[in-house]
Amino acid sequence: MRLLIAEDDKLLGDGIRNGLRQEGYAVDWVEDGATAELAMKTETYDLVILDIGLPKKTGLEVLKNMRSRGDQLPVLLLTAFDRIEDRILGLDSGADDYVVKPFDLDELSARIRALLRRNSGRSAPVMEHGDIVVDPASHVVTKNGRGIDISPREFALLLTLLDNEGRVVSRSRLEEGLYAWNEEVESNTIEVHIHHLRKKLGSELIRTIRGVGYIIDKVR
Repeated sequence: MRLLIAEDDKLLGDGIRNGLRQEGYAVDWVEDGATAELAMKTETYDLVILDIGLPKKTGLEVLKNMRSRGDQLPVLLLTAFDRIEDRILGLDSGADDYVVKPFDLDELSARIRALLRRNSGRSAPVMEHGDIVVDPASHVVTKNGRGIDISPREFALLLTLLDNEGRVVSRSRLEEGLYAWNEEVESNTIEVHIHHLRKKLGSELIRTIRGVGYIIDKVR
């Protein structure tokens, strides 16, 4: 999953980026609203975290522009104000959720998981596919009740494929979800991660659609 953070406080922005990267997300960080809009035009994201008080363009301006052009990407607002009218304004402008500063990173992570779950049409906090169970909160994967050790990027790739169960996901889309700016992507990196997942979870789990991408078929 790839996230965009727009936060002009350098210490906070860097802390959020590093914390979410440890959670397995690919994270890009910008410090003003205009750059956030440019990033969304050139990259594909699963969720955007917007500080309301951004320079150049405020977070609310960015949000309103997104919604006016029909962009339904989940947006979580960061605000230093806890006034009811500010929360109402943010939600009525199209935000999906908000967090008041200062906040705990664990709470932010939980809200991100909830928004991503809602956006993919899931209600249950864990994902099940046959005898495989994936818990996004704890990063635990089990098969037949036995814990499976997988890397953070393998976990992120598995989540993306399960979120799109029954639909083909292109190789380029998988790469976009695993790697942020300035992270080197080797030419065969997706194939290597797919190979490892098949070895650990079963060769039949992920099917290759030659020339198109990869798919986890729905359980019949």
